[in-house]
Amino acid sequence: MDAYQVGRFQAGLALFVADVFASVPRKDQRAKSDCYLRGLMLDGRRKSIQAMAGRLPDGNEQNLQQFVNQSTWDPVPVQRRIAERMLPLVAPTAWVIDDVSMPKDGRMSVGVAPQYCGALGKRANCQVAVSVHAASDTASCPLQWRLFLPQEWAADTDRRTSTRIPPEVGHREKWRLALDMLDALATWGMTPPVVVADAAYGTNAHLRAALTERDIAYVLAIRANVTAHALDTEPEAPERRGDTGCWPQPRYRHPAPSAAELAAGLEREAFTTVTWRQGSRGDLRSRFAAVRVRPAGKAVERPIRAAASAEQGWWDGILPDCWLLIEWPTHAEAPTDYWLSNLPADTPIAELVRLAKVRWRIEHDYRELKHGLGLDHFEGRSWPGWHHHVTLVTAAHAFLTERRLSPKASAPASLSTASSTPSRTP
Repeated sequence: MDAYQVGRFQAGLALFVADVFASVPRKDQRAKSDCYLRGLMLDGRRKSIQAMAGRLPDGNEQNLQQFVNQSTWDPVPVQRRIAERMLPLVAPTAWVIDDVSMPKDGRMSVGVAPQYCGALGKRANCQVAVSVHAASDTASCPLQWRLFLPQEWAADTDRRTSTRIPPEVGHREKWRLALDMLDALATWGMTPPVVVADAAYGTNAHLRAALTERDIAYVLAIRANVTAHALDTEPEAPERRGDTGCWPQPRYRHPAPSAAELAAGLEREAFTTVTWRQGSRGDLRSRFAAVRVRPAGKAVERPIRAAASAEQGWWDGILPDCWLLIEWPTHAEAPTDYWLSNLPADTPIAELVRLAKVRWRIEHDYRELKHGLGLDHFEGRSWPGWHHHVTLVTAAHAFLTERRLSPKASAPASLSTASSTPSRTP
């Protein structure tokens, strides 16, 4: 957006800020949030505080630095108010778990470490944030963020002190951070229709079990080597020898095949062409098969065995069944993608595919958040500063999304262009 476009929406932005930042106690801090949001939305390659202050007529670098990096205002109520406004507007098809990486120099920015960086496609020095988004085919919005702290930060007292990490915050796996966010949103009375995630999350059986325990439906991508038994495979118990000792418990006597092996055993007629949405170059379609399976492995059996023992005192050895969705594009030599879903057995394959493919919207989100709104341009190093910055970026994204979706408001040119439907197939 240029200065003229920002001026057109300044009155609406003031009302938005007054509502979303109502929890911020001081009037001057709310004014700085308005200023910061305008800086994020203005044209400009860099969205660092120094660069934004130079472009804003009322920009004061020292004041903005203090507001973001030193102030003690709580970002959580702001995030909650954004979620309350955006969920009815977006009307999400699903909530999407994902993460984003931000390359960094040096070792003193909070959470930075050599780790896999998706932005560069290789291992590099970066920060990684896990996020939960509400998404439909027409809009999406981040609901919560968690900054991932690598193991090396857990006991690094010097860096923890200098970056002001709270004492209770330590290393947690990314999938646990995702669950933490879902639990926090649940305390706000917000629950997902379905949870969707890529294979980095869906392959984790502990995450799938935790979602099931929370009665949360999911459609999760998995890697081809995830194992599962065919639906009709039954566990067997050996005969008991003698009159003493425990009765042998039933178990599956043969190793479970991988998802790729199960797919290879299907006839080509099992795959049907499904169209899941309209792209900018026409319908997006591919060939899919959906079969019922029983996911296997120790990480699957142990929590199920414990739960069954508590309820029945005996486990019949039968693993719960779910959907295995397989994509085999027409011109591919073999299946390319796999998903597991605990949706009901009567769910149409078109619905499974539509949910599996809704992740494209989040990749669009990240492009806009990073390239348009400066998500990864924050140059501060502290834990509070980072959380203030991502909350302000989320607020700017929410304001622009509201403007685009509202029938009484014309979308800024930059957002209208960025929000066009991508032509690629995810």
